Amino acid sequence: MNEELLANGSAAEKNGKWDLVQVKRLVKYFPVRGGVFQQVVAWVQAVDDVSFSIRQGETVGLVGESGCGKTTVGRTMLRLIEPTSGEVHFDGEEIFKLRGNELKAMRRNLQIIFQDPYASLDPRTPIGESIAEGLKIHKIGNARDRYDIVIEMLHKVGMEDYHVRRYPHEFSGGQRQRIGIARALALRPKFIIADEPVSALDVSIQSQVLNILKDLQSEFGLTYLFIAHNLSVVEHISDRVAVMYLGKMVEMADRDELFRNPLHPYTQALMSAIPIPDPTLKRERIILQGDVPSPLNPPSGCRFHPRCPVAFEHCKLQEPPFKEVSTDHWVACWRIE
Repeated sequence: MNEELLANGSAAEKNGKWDLVQVKRLVKYFPVRGGVFQQVVAWVQAVDDVSFSIRQGETVGLVGESGCGKTTVGRTMLRLIEPTSGEVHFDGEEIFKLRGNELKAMRRNLQIIFQDPYASLDPRTPIGESIAEGLKIHKIGNARDRYDIVIEMLHKVGMEDYHVRRYPHEFSGGQRQRIGIARALALRPKFIIADEPVSALDVSIQSQVLNILKDLQSEFGLTYLFIAHNLSVVEHISDRVAVMYLGKMVEMADRDELFRNPLHPYTQALMSAIPIPDPTLKRERIILQGDVPSPLNPPSGCRFHPRCPVAFEHCKLQEPPFKEVSTDHWVACWRIE
C-alpha cells in the first residue's frame, strides 16, 4: 500500500466534505491451531493491508465475493474483532488506541446493523428493551426518557407503539431488520456500518429498508459503510463503491464512474453479472475460471492473477500498488500501469 492514498486529503475537500473515517493499512489474520498443544500452524489472511476513507455524510458500498473479508473489515473497524495491525481514525481520533471509558464514549458514535436481525436480538427480551439497552449502558435519561426515545425510533422505521412489548419471534424478517435499524439509531450515532442488511429479505422488502436508510441518512446526517454482494443494491444506495478480492482492495471510485468504467478485471467480471431488466438486451458475461484461492495460502503477486483473463508474468511476481489513476478512481492492477 503506497503513501499516496494515505496522504491524499484533497479528494474530500473537492466536495466540501471531510474524511470522517480513515482506515489505514488494516490487517486482520486469524490463527489456525492444530496438534496436541493447539499451537498456531497457519494464519487465515482475512484482511491484508486495506486502506480507504469515508467522507462525512456519504455512503460507501463495500462489495466482493463471499469470504473476501468485507464483514471482517467492518467488525474490525468497530473493534468487535481486535485488529492484527493498522489504524482506524474516526473524526481525528484513533479508535484502536482507546481504552476503558474513552472507548465506551466513542462507541456512541459508531453502530452496526447486522446481517441476521433475528440472531442479533435476544429472543427472551421485548424489542423495546433491546432498543433501550444502549441507552441504559450509556446512562442516557431516566426510564421515561428512554421509553420516549424507543418509541421515537420505532416511528422513524415505520413501526407502532404497541410493538415495544412484543418479542422478536412475533415479527417478520423485514420488521426485525427495522428493529435492528432502530436500535443502531437510538444512540444518535454519526457512523453506521450496515453489514448486508437486506440480503436475507424479499426484494419488495429490500427496497423499503433501503429507502428507510436513505431517509434516516438525510434526516440525521449519517455516514454509512454499506457492505453487500448485490451490486444492484449497492448502486442504488452508495455514493462511492469499493471492491475487495481475497482480503485486498482492488478498486474504489465514485458510483457512477465505477459502473460506467470499471478498470480492474475482477470489477469488470462482477459488473458483467448484473442482470439487465430488458429481455431484448444482452450483456457479454465474463466467466472467471477456477475457484477463489484459500486465504490460508494466497497467491504471490496480484491475488487475482490465477483467475484473471488478462494476467501476464509480472502479475505473478509483484503485488500491484493501489493507485489513483484518475480523479478519485483507485485501482490495483499492473495492466492499468
